[in-house]
Amino acid sequence: MKKKHKITVAKGDGIGPEIMDATLKIIEASGAGVEFEEIEVGEKVYLTGNTSGIARESWDVIRRNKVFLKAPITTPQGGGYKSLNVTTRKFLGLYSNVRPCTSLHPFVATKHPKMDLVIVRENEEDLYAGIEHQQTDEVVQCLKVISRPGCEKIIRYAFEYARNYGRKKVTCFTKDNIMKQTDGLFHQVFDEIAKDYPEIENEHWIIDIGAAKMADTPEAFDVIVTLNLYGDVLSDVAAQIAGSVGLAGSANIGEECSMFEAIHGSAPRRAGQNVANPSGLIQGAVMMLSHIGETEAAERIQNAWLKTIEDGIHTYDIYKEGVSKRKVGTMEFADAVISNLGKIPTTLKPVSYKGNTTLNLPKYQRKSPAKKELQGIDLFVHWPGQEADTLAEMLKQVESSGIKLSMITNRGIKVWPEGFKETFCTDHWRCRFKPVKGSEMTKSEIIDLLRATVVKNIDVVKTENLYAFNGKPSYSLGQGQ
Repeated sequence: MKKKHKITVAKGDGIGPEIMDATLKIIEASGAGVEFEEIEVGEKVYLTGNTSGIARESWDVIRRNKVFLKAPITTPQGGGYKSLNVTTRKFLGLYSNVRPCTSLHPFVATKHPKMDLVIVRENEEDLYAGIEHQQTDEVVQCLKVISRPGCEKIIRYAFEYARNYGRKKVTCFTKDNIMKQTDGLFHQVFDEIAKDYPEIENEHWIIDIGAAKMADTPEAFDVIVTLNLYGDVLSDVAAQIAGSVGLAGSANIGEECSMFEAIHGSAPRRAGQNVANPSGLIQGAVMMLSHIGETEAAERIQNAWLKTIEDGIHTYDIYKEGVSKRKVGTMEFADAVISNLGKIPTTLKPVSYKGNTTLNLPKYQRKSPAKKELQGIDLFVHWPGQEADTLAEMLKQVESSGIKLSMITNRGIKVWPEGFKETFCTDHWRCRFKPVKGSEMTKSEIIDLLRATVVKNIDVVKTENLYAFNGKPSYSLGQGQ
């Protein structure tokens, strides 16, 4: 007898228990080879004083079973409570967020009847690293963290997903015309990896015009791979223009573990009324079953779900007079899906997962280290004055025979030398020091430079060393430089 997959389940908050019960009922009726182990996460756990929303023993269950099906949870406002979704993704290394967005025209209203795309979003890095600091009275900073391993893993996943599911094209979205180092690395890695998949078309769009194109003509795209923040925004937009955010599921995939969920929230105002649409969580469950190799059950459920939508059996959120045939509650919808198991839709395109396999991606292999050369330092200075020339005269007092002030910027714009008086300046200044021509810079000289700023009462709030890797300067110029 085939061994069953053990799935960790959390019923969550608000409408979570209702839509989870409906989803589990469908999974069990499908004949999937799974069994469930329930844990408690979310609001009740938060309110016991646990700011993470999950107990240590629950982590142990998730890590043991490897697969986690989670209903929406409520994160209490205030009090320093951390998002359990973000925590889970990072702790378990769930680097890939996968969101299919497909039109259900003519049964669910949409302006894009041919839409059928998948957004693959990097899940751990970018601005979502959550590294923020207030540095001066007027300026706060959020660090955008992009790593080569993070880029390689998510981009490789997107191409493997496209190959496995018969997709024809992968599109990369970045803003590397502005963020040349961070987004530039993502684009560079995309171009490198695309060469390994000659049978799959590849292209790159700048995020702003790409997002506009997706909102206007989503059928132009197939698989989109992008960074964390862009993917978060795009996937909600895509789900909404496909028909409804409430119909979309999400997969979070890592090298060891995976988590599956609906993309919508816990909707506490609808809780306990048997009206919530379980479709988003059902879609997450279908992705889960496909991921663990239960492709036959995944196919049966997805086609039954499509048939139910096609039959006009709709919950209140998508019910429309003249299109829908019967308005049903949460459990009645689940029962309708169960009654359609083994059937296929006739208007909507049926799915076939035959031939699909679990994606087994290679682990990241660290490259040989590059030759690293120190070429200068940026001192970020808190100074309430307005004249960059005045600040430059102060900073020249800490120069040495081998290190000289070369540039001052404010909010990235060069204001010294040859700045414009029209440029508005805050109290946060980037002051670049570089070695004089023909000399090399050492970290001991940086320490001496910082010591001199203390003596001169110059408030340095942050430093960034300027490096070249294999001879290529790897730091940004000032705007206007």
